[in-house]
Amino acid sequence: MISSSKVAIVTGAGTGIGRAAALALLKDGYRVVLAGRRPGPLAEVLTLGGAGENGLAVPTDVSDPESVRALFDTAVAQFGRVDVLFNNAGVGAPAIPLEDLTLAQWKYVVDINLTGMFLCLQQAFRVMKSQTPRGGRIINNGSISATTPRPNSIAYTATKHAVKGLTKTASLDGRQYDIAVGQIDVGNAATEMVQRMTAGIEQANGEIAVEPTMDVNIVGQSVLYMANLPLEANVMFHTVMATKMPFAGRG
Repeated sequence: MISSSKVAIVTGAGTGIGRAAALALLKDGYRVVLAGRRPGPLAEVLTLGGAGENGLAVPTDVSDPESVRALFDTAVAQFGRVDVLFNNAGVGAPAIPLEDLTLAQWKYVVDINLTGMFLCLQQAFRVMKSQTPRGGRIINNGSISATTPRPNSIAYTATKHAVKGLTKTASLDGRQYDIAVGQIDVGNAATEMVQRMTAGIEQANGEIAVEPTMDVNIVGQSVLYMANLPLEANVMFHTVMATKMPFAGRG
């Protein structure tokens, strides 16, 4: 345990990777603000993590600037500061040919995965620059799709490639304010989002294959490791993936 006084915000905290990260941070003694669209799952995480006064659920739409500002204002009002942002909230579009993707489906993914991540970055900078002690850490969830796409995933992959640009630029802009910005790229963590892989998923060569997965709690521990680094050090890009998944190589 590094510090029981640190405050973290986790977006998309009600399920999947966000849930695992929030639980890991709570267990390590962080005061954690859980953001998500549905109050029910957020409350479940707080109960499961035994959060008590160290946890707070704030229903949030990350694509709405006022909702994001309210999230950070509430965190500061409750706990006094923000030391860590796990910028995690994200969605996908249907796995269909790109010419069949509607503009509404495209914009929905962009609004949450890219604009929403930017809005959270923006508010984190606002708070971290002005608080005492100054600074903090931001961890963006990029996905291994930030490097390599799957078939029929143009909206998700485009936004995750863009997250890499957000991470690099925010890391540069945050230097003078003691704000460390990094990115975690996750492959095949066993969450609701990858449940379909247990029945097989399309590969680059068109075949359908079952892919190995890993325990999502491993990702939670990876986020915790990054969060607990001193601000003089930064992991800019961290990839954690199921060892036997088809990521490296051709096919």
